[in-house]
Amino acid sequence: MKTPWTKTLLYALLTICAALVLYPVLYTFFMAVMTPEDASAYPPHIIPQSIDLSNFTEVFDIVPIGSFIGNTFLVAGLTMLGQLVTASMAAYAFAKMEFKGKNVIFSMFVATMMIPWEVTMIPNYLTVRSWGWLDTYQGLTIPFLATAFGTFLLRQFFMQLPKELFEAAKIDGCGHIRYFVSHVLPLSRPALGTLAIYSFLSMYNSYLWPLLVTNTPEMRTVQIGISMLEFQESTAWNLVFAGTALVILPSLLLLVFGLKQLVRGMAAGALKG
Repeated sequence: MKTPWTKTLLYALLTICAALVLYPVLYTFFMAVMTPEDASAYPPHIIPQSIDLSNFTEVFDIVPIGSFIGNTFLVAGLTMLGQLVTASMAAYAFAKMEFKGKNVIFSMFVATMMIPWEVTMIPNYLTVRSWGWLDTYQGLTIPFLATAFGTFLLRQFFMQLPKELFEAAKIDGCGHIRYFVSHVLPLSRPALGTLAIYSFLSMYNSYLWPLLVTNTPEMRTVQIGISMLEFQESTAWNLVFAGTALVILPSLLLLVFGLKQLVRGMAAGALKG
């Protein structure tokens, strides 16, 4: 049984750990509202001495951050929808349908998760270039429309659905397509929500691939746009952090509102395979 002292010590330890984890995010927002003098002071100020909200408007004047955020939302949204469609259909086939070599094919499918992204980056780039998709939304999204991780995650969830449900639906005249659309997808909202949040945040934070396949400011995404706030002569860190705060704010809000769904989906996939 835990004594009051043990509980107090545990809560104190958890509070310190939470503060350490949250400190980079808090420091980003503190720096974003500092004046140039505060931001460049030595030793550095942890808490702003004054609030300067003009940093945000100055960021919009220097780089088209709104256009970059719009591009990123479009690319991340299309990728998320594509992964939900392809992963759910593939996961249903692996979980609920019987065909020759299913286990072998699924093993090979899952094995692709062991291949580092950097290994496939050059072939993907050469393919996209040969198709004339450089500096286009097709080049930014289509290579990421299918995901082995998403298929694995959804398959684990689909396998938890009772067989009796499909047998009852089959007696009622349901085929695989109707059962998949009318029963499996509505019952799998936690897992689908988890995959949606994961895929959106992964693409939202992507840097290297958009840098490779885009050349014009009109097609750049926000992660590349932030680097435009750094100059060779000097760097105004308050502006860099103001831009960073604008960039991470949507993903933070998405994580806050989708955290419950994310945890439920991950727990459901981990408890039973």
